Amino acid sequence: MLDTHALIFEPIPSLLRRLAIPSSLGLIFNTLYNVVDTYYAGLLSTESLAALSSSSFLFFVIVGLGYGGSTALSALIGNALGKKHYFHAKLIAKKGLSLVLLLGLIMGIIGYGTAPFMLKLIGVEPLYHTLALEYTQIILGGTVLFFANFGLNGILVATGDTKSYRNTLIFGFFANLLLNPLFMYGWTFIPPMGIGGIAASTVLIQGINALYLLRRTMIIGLIDFEQLKAFYPDWRIYKNLIVQGSAPGLNMLMMSFGSLLALYFVTHYGYKAVAGYGIGFRVEQLLLLPALGISSATLSLVSNNMGAGKIMRVRETVFAALRYGYTIALLGIIVLSLSAKWLVGQFDSDPEVIAFGTTYVLVMIFIFCGFVTHFVCVAALQGMKKPAMIFYIGAYRQLIAPILFFILITKVWELSFVWMWVGLGFIVYSSAVVILWHTLKVIKQYEVD
Repeated sequence: MLDTHALIFEPIPSLLRRLAIPSSLGLIFNTLYNVVDTYYAGLLSTESLAALSSSSFLFFVIVGLGYGGSTALSALIGNALGKKHYFHAKLIAKKGLSLVLLLGLIMGIIGYGTAPFMLKLIGVEPLYHTLALEYTQIILGGTVLFFANFGLNGILVATGDTKSYRNTLIFGFFANLLLNPLFMYGWTFIPPMGIGGIAASTVLIQGINALYLLRRTMIIGLIDFEQLKAFYPDWRIYKNLIVQGSAPGLNMLMMSFGSLLALYFVTHYGYKAVAGYGIGFRVEQLLLLPALGISSATLSLVSNNMGAGKIMRVRETVFAALRYGYTIALLGIIVLSLSAKWLVGQFDSDPEVIAFGTTYVLVMIFIFCGFVTHFVCVAALQGMKKPAMIFYIGAYRQLIAPILFFILITKVWELSFVWMWVGLGFIVYSSAVVILWHTLKVIKQYEVD
């Protein structure tokens, strides 16, 4: 059976780097993957760009539960491994994976059926509604594959393996470079699919990656098919997974709804604002998502060390992760402040689209440190099996405060596009202070106990 000895004995800073760098590198390629999609959609038309932006934010809602399942698996398996309860870890992995796949199937069916209504609900204009629906329904057909990747990666992260998922993201980027134009424009027996081809490329890549991650989990011994009964439903394990995963899953859902909410209010400024927002969002991720890689490392280290009863290493992990995250955020501010307009301009030549996208990026880079605080604290709370506060902070940050601010800015005060993101900055930093205080409070309670 695998040995996670290093996660609870080796120095925290070196472990964080060893785990976070592969994860961050993978997320960079994942962002570049989305950039490739954005680039090819822009070759089709500005309407296709707006359709891709709208559809992508809608799909984030569907995969929120998959993220919750992934982090729940990491936390519970990591705790079991820290206690050296290897049989229990295998049981959680198998039954948890079957639950995540079932959720993926259900969410895919629901999403496919409600996509036309949801796109209208978020304000997608008739000008590009058909394009958005074409992309969305193809991508939703592969929902179970996305969930498979989430679940399998959650199992691997619990063991400290952040390299396997990195490999899939790097492969996906290069495969996408070839498959996007192939499916968009057609070749020999492959018909031209337009924007639907971008979605078809993504679904195929997800399937290939799921097979690779499955093989990796089988090699380390957490997944095998010797006894299929081990995959059957078990309410005791499901209950723990649901309790552990519901708060982060709902948080991700609220984050997705928050993106849709922002998109709804962005439509107030026209479809070129929607296109610019979509481009700016992806450019922002180029330097924000590497910091998110630190959260995977944090979750792995905190869950294993909590299982082993090493609470001082949990505290050390949180502070080291914050230091690394803030350093990355500072680099992001410097790089994007100098290159934002040029980067946005690579995806659309329309001056209005470039202006909207650049405005978004130049405001959001100053919120990076707030996002880093959220990433680290959410991962730490999950690893300590204390995820409840994640839901409440998410409700404030993603729904309650944005609804209030965006209505005031767009409907009541009728302010310009830039003030939406200034208001969002206030929301992010105020909630970051609260979740950091709560995380340190939970650690202190464990130290006292």
